[in-house]
Amino acid sequence: MLSGQARSRRARRDALTTRVIGQFSQFYRSLQDLFPGMLVAGLIAIAAQFIAEHYGAPAMLMALLFGIALHFLAEEGKAKAGIAFSSRTILRLGVALLGARISFEMAAALGWNSVLLVIAAVVLTIVLGTALGRLFGIGPKLGFLSAGSVAICGASAALAISAILPKDERSEERLIFTVVGVTVLSTVAMIVYPVLATSIGFDTSQAGLFLGATIHDVAQVVGAGFSISEEVGDISTLVKLIRVALLAPVILVASLVIRTMVTESETGGKRPPILPGFVMSFIALVALNSFGLIPAPIVAVVTDLSRWALLTAIAAVGLKTSLKDVLDVGGPAIGLIVTQTLLIGGLVLMGLMVLGIGAG
Repeated sequence: MLSGQARSRRARRDALTTRVIGQFSQFYRSLQDLFPGMLVAGLIAIAAQFIAEHYGAPAMLMALLFGIALHFLAEEGKAKAGIAFSSRTILRLGVALLGARISFEMAAALGWNSVLLVIAAVVLTIVLGTALGRLFGIGPKLGFLSAGSVAICGASAALAISAILPKDERSEERLIFTVVGVTVLSTVAMIVYPVLATSIGFDTSQAGLFLGATIHDVAQVVGAGFSISEEVGDISTLVKLIRVALLAPVILVASLVIRTMVTESETGGKRPPILPGFVMSFIALVALNSFGLIPAPIVAVVTDLSRWALLTAIAAVGLKTSLKDVLDVGGPAIGLIVTQTLLIGGLVLMGLMVLGIGAG
C-alpha cells in the first residue's frame, strides 16, 4: 500500500498531467479553429510574393487586392477566426520583428545632420499632416494614420499605427485606404523621384538622402535608389531604415496621447497600454542588434520572417474588407494623402537645398 505522502505526490502528479493535457487539448482546438483562415492568408501572401518577384508588382498591394477579392471568406465560415487572428496577432509579430533590421550604428554612418533632417521631416509631416485633415474634412484617426504612414514606412507603419488606434466600424476601411494610397503613391515616387533628383543635380549623398527620406515603402526606396547607382541605393536604404526606427517613439507618443483622449466605451472598458508589447519587442530587438548580440544569419532569418508576417497580415486585412467600404472613403481622403506625400517631399527638398544639409 502507498503511504500518505506517496499518495499525495501521486495525486499532484496526476493533477499536473490532467492540467497539461487539458491545456494541450485547448491549444489544439484553438489551432484547428485558426488554421483555415491562417492558411488562406498565407496562400495569398505566397501568391502576392510570386507576382512581385516575376512581374515587379508591389507585394503588399497584390496581397491586399487578392484579399479583397476573397472578402466573402471572412464574413462567415471556418476561415473567419484565423483571418481575424492573422490581421491582428501576426501583424504585431511582423512589426516587432522589424527591429532586428535596425541598429544605432546606422545613425552614425549616415551623419547626424542628415539624421536630424530625417527626424524633423517625419515629425513635421505627422503633425502638419494630421492637422491638414481638418481642411479636408477628415477625422483625426484617418489623418494621423495616413500622416504616420507617409512619414515613416508606408504600409508597415499603417499596420502598426492602426493596431493602437481605438477600433470602430470604419477601422478596417481606413487601414485599407491608407495601405492602398501609400503603396500607389510610393510606386509613382519610385519612378518620378530618381528623375527629379537627377534633374536637380543632386550628388550621390543628396540623392540617396532625398529618396530614402521621401518614398514611403522600403521596396520602392530600394528600387528608386539602385536605379540611379549602387552608392545611391545603399544610402537611400540606410536613410529609409532610420525612418523605420522612428516607428517606436511615434507609437509611444501616440499611445500616451490616445490614453488621455479616448473614453472607456471606445476601448472596451480599459485604457490602451502606454507602450504596446509588440513595440517593446521592436525596441528590444533594436537594442540587441545595436550591441551585436544577434548573429547576421539570425538577422536575415528574422527579417524574412517579418516580411512574410506583414504580407500575411495585409492579406488578412484585405480579406476582412469590402471594396465598397474602401470606395466610400471619397475624394477628400485621396487629396489628403497626396498632400501629405507632397509635404514630406517639400520638407526634405527644403532641408537639402535651402539649409544645405547633405548626407554628412
